[in-house]
Amino acid sequence: MTAAISKARRGDPVIILEKTVQLGKKILASGNGRCNLLNEQLDSSFYNPEARPLVNSVFSRFGRNEILNFFSELGLHYYSQDGRIFPFTNQAASVLKVLEMEIRRLGVKVEYGFDCLSIRKTQNGFSLQAADGRQQTGQNLILTGGGCTYPAFGSDGSGYKLAASLGHRIIKPIPSTVPLVVKDPICHLLQGQRIIARAQSRIRDKVGTPVDGELLFTKYGLSGSLILDISQEISLAINRLNIKDVSLGIDLIPFIEPKQMETELLKRRKTGLSPEEMLTGILPNKLCVAFKQLFEKDNPAKAAAKLKNWRFEVSGTRGWNEAEFTAGGIDTGEIDIQTLESKLVKGLYLAGEVLDVNGVRGGYNLGWAWASGYIAGLN
Repeated sequence: MTAAISKARRGDPVIILEKTVQLGKKILASGNGRCNLLNEQLDSSFYNPEARPLVNSVFSRFGRNEILNFFSELGLHYYSQDGRIFPFTNQAASVLKVLEMEIRRLGVKVEYGFDCLSIRKTQNGFSLQAADGRQQTGQNLILTGGGCTYPAFGSDGSGYKLAASLGHRIIKPIPSTVPLVVKDPICHLLQGQRIIARAQSRIRDKVGTPVDGELLFTKYGLSGSLILDISQEISLAINRLNIKDVSLGIDLIPFIEPKQMETELLKRRKTGLSPEEMLTGILPNKLCVAFKQLFEKDNPAKAAAKLKNWRFEVSGTRGWNEAEFTAGGIDTGEIDIQTLESKLVKGLYLAGEVLDVNGVRGGYNLGWAWASGYIAGLN
């Protein structure tokens, strides 16, 4: 949509070939329906290292200020919360509506249900064929097919196949920002329970940076903002590098220091508390019962050490329907970082998540979508 707007504002004829029956379905689902437009700190350090030269180039011309001005001019009011920028209405539908209004004002045509099966390079540009037999031709083509997450919204990885058919190398797409599969009976026992915790990944002998956030126990393993934030390198290790030795160390009581925790438990033991009462007031009641076995067989010092570093062996990740983003895609080394034009196919431009560009949570991926789309359309 931003690509179509930036091109149409130059007075060029534009047509959007939309795979689904509606534009912007993924916008409506973003930010839990609020649409986290972008982040106050929109810079390349929040993206995968391979993509940073490209991200730097795009944001140097259409970065945070330009994106906010773009939406302000469309009539959208917004506010910042902990660095994340949302529409004042707190409705993703408002973001989609202002984009649709501008598309209509500019006379951009939209052809819905165009499930593109093939792209052919011709002497005059490109010829595209849809699954239902429809065809379209054009001098230039911008491919914004997205990644693989939430395939029901249209981005099912088909953009990668189209790019590959034109000679582009695809870095294996894997789910990113995704819940983790852990085969531990405690997860099943505590499913639905949320706590604030601290996690640290271990991939073979490499220990990751500690991350704080909300931990959610599920019947299949672990989720919540804490797990989503720590999951990317774990998913890369498991799904792309086939590494089996992956685990998480969870500090279930991050607000109490280890020695203080040990002292507290020793004091409680002396008062004659039962095993299921030992953690009352520290953890939710359901967890107090779940961890009572610690106090039936371990001394308080040993129990404190386990609670401060509970080991979970990670056996896998959840799939595309539960991942927020895709890591992988079209090799950014094959893209002109100034124009976003393919170095392999003249007249082909690429933007958004179809490229091997992925940011952390917090508005970075939508920020990349708006910016890369606009720059592609501009060129």
